[in-house]
Amino acid sequence: MLCLQEIASNYPDLAGSAGENQYAALARLFPGYSVVKGVATDGPAPRGERREFGNAIITRLPVLQVFRRLLPWPADPSVTSMQRSAVEVVLEARSGPLRVTTTHLEYYSAKQRAAQVEALRELQMEAAGHAAARAPVKESGPFRTMPRPASAILTADFNFPPEDALHRRLQSPLAPGVPAYRDAWQVRHPGKPHAPTIGIHDKEQWPGPPFACDFIFVTKDLAHRVEDVVVNGATDASDHQPVLLELRD
Repeated sequence: MLCLQEIASNYPDLAGSAGENQYAALARLFPGYSVVKGVATDGPAPRGERREFGNAIITRLPVLQVFRRLLPWPADPSVTSMQRSAVEVVLEARSGPLRVTTTHLEYYSAKQRAAQVEALRELQMEAAGHAAARAPVKESGPFRTMPRPASAILTADFNFPPEDALHRRLQSPLAPGVPAYRDAWQVRHPGKPHAPTIGIHDKEQWPGPPFACDFIFVTKDLAHRVEDVVVNGATDASDHQPVLLELRD
């Protein structure tokens, strides 16, 4: 499974893009996989098309449910900013249903970034509530009852370093009985500094020392299944480095 950010369609002015529909290109590159779109910015383009920018999850596991949410975007006139989204899928894994969410938090506005972290915490509490609910079961139609477990993986370009207060806030306790998030790197490598995920190769955008801002969190109930977390520091395909999570099934 791949969790991707900064997927664009009809944005020819973006560096490295000719305006192609990158969601469609990914679908062609991964036959047999589901490409789940998580569009955040949706605007008009020439010839009646749409300009889209957001996230994507690519998986070969059966997708039971998809949730696409716009994250909070409180006004902050001090900086430029854009709408952000979180896309969540419930996957049918061998060990049972598993939720995976990917997102991309605001870069320029600390106010918006903090609001988005709170929203992610609320979504985890919401999912745990659904998992514990004993609502009447529906077998068909849009009210059909589908699993939405509390067990979850959350990954993103969070646009904050591991020493930031928001990194701690995202992992702070939730409501009683709700498994909180834990940084999978710290689970697998306790006491070891995060491997940098940005500023390694692209010194034009990131002239300072490399640092980590791309993390994978797992809920506490999944922490014992974290087999490994690895950052690929060799590739220069992006200004960010890929992060790999291996989870025991």
